[in-house]
Amino acid sequence: MIKPAIPSNEAERLHALRTLNILDTSHEERFDRVTRMAKRMFNVSISLVSLIDEDRQWFKSKQGLEASETPRDISFCGHAINQDGLFIIPNAVEDERFHDNPLVTDAPHIRFYAGYTLKIRTGLNIGTLCLIDQKPREMDSEDQQLLEDLGAMIEQEIKSIQLATLDELTLISNRRGFLSLADHSIKMCRRKQMSMSFLLIDLNKFKIINDEFGHHEGDFVLSTFAKIMLDTFRNTDVIGRLGGDEFVAMITDSDQQNTQDILDRLAKAVAETNSSMNKPYQIEYSVGIERFDYDTEKSAEEMIKEADTAMYKHKKKR
Repeated sequence: MIKPAIPSNEAERLHALRTLNILDTSHEERFDRVTRMAKRMFNVSISLVSLIDEDRQWFKSKQGLEASETPRDISFCGHAINQDGLFIIPNAVEDERFHDNPLVTDAPHIRFYAGYTLKIRTGLNIGTLCLIDQKPREMDSEDQQLLEDLGAMIEQEIKSIQLATLDELTLISNRRGFLSLADHSIKMCRRKQMSMSFLLIDLNKFKIINDEFGHHEGDFVLSTFAKIMLDTFRNTDVIGRLGGDEFVAMITDSDQQNTQDILDRLAKAVAETNSSMNKPYQIEYSVGIERFDYDTEKSAEEMIKEADTAMYKHKKKR
C-alpha cells in the first residue's frame, strides 16, 4: 500500500477547509441530494462527499456506508486531492497503490473508485465527490462528464458557504468566519482551563503602497501576509482578516514564551519575504497583544477590541 502524499500547500488547504466550518456537522439535504443521485445514476454501492482533514477523511454526505470517517493514510480520496479533475481506479486489486489497502482487503472491499476533486480554487483541493463499488468497472467519457457535472454541483454548495466565512482575496477567515472559529476555541479554552491571547495586526504604510504602486500590489501584500500568517501560526491557532489591512489571530494555551516565539517567527518570515520579493517597498506591520485567562467572561469581539487598543499604542511608538 502506498500512502497518499501531502500537498505542498497543506497549511493553506487545511485552513481553508476548517474555515468553512463544516467538519463534524450534521448531514444536509443539499449534499445528500447529490450523493443519492450519484449512487442511483451510476448504480454503485457507495457514494460520498469526503473531506480530507489533517489525519482523516470525514464524510459530509454518505450513501451506502455506515462509517463517518476513516484514516487519511488509507483513503483513496487522499490520493485524489493531489490532482485536479477525476481520479479513477477501475480495479483496486490490480493497482500497486491499493491492492493491499485495508479498504480493499476488508470491508467495504473496494474494487472500483472514481473521485471528482472538490476545490475552493485552482490548486486548493479539500475533498472529493466519489463513487465506490465492489465490482471492477470502467467509465466512458459520458459517465465521466456526468460525474464532473455532479461534482460541480457540490462545489457550488461549498462556494456558497465559502462566501460567508472566507475572505475572497486571501482565503483566510473573514470577520464572520474568524468570530465563529474563535467562539469555538474560547469554549475549548474554558473547558480545558487554558489561557488565550488575541493579536491585532495592522499593515503599516499600506495606503502608500496602494497609491504609489497600484491596488494589484496592495492585493499582493495582503495575500502574501496572509500566507506568512498561515505558515507562522500553529494549526491550533485561529487567524483571519478583519477587513482592509487589519489581521487578527487567537493563540490558544498561550503564555508569554510561546506567544513571543510566534511573534519572533512572524518577524523572521516577514524579513525573509522582504529580502526575497524584489519590490520597491517593504511589508511592515504593527501588532497589539492582549492575554486573557480561561475564566474571562469577555466575548471575542471585546478581546479583539482590547488587542486593537494595544496595537495602536504600538503603532504610535514607531
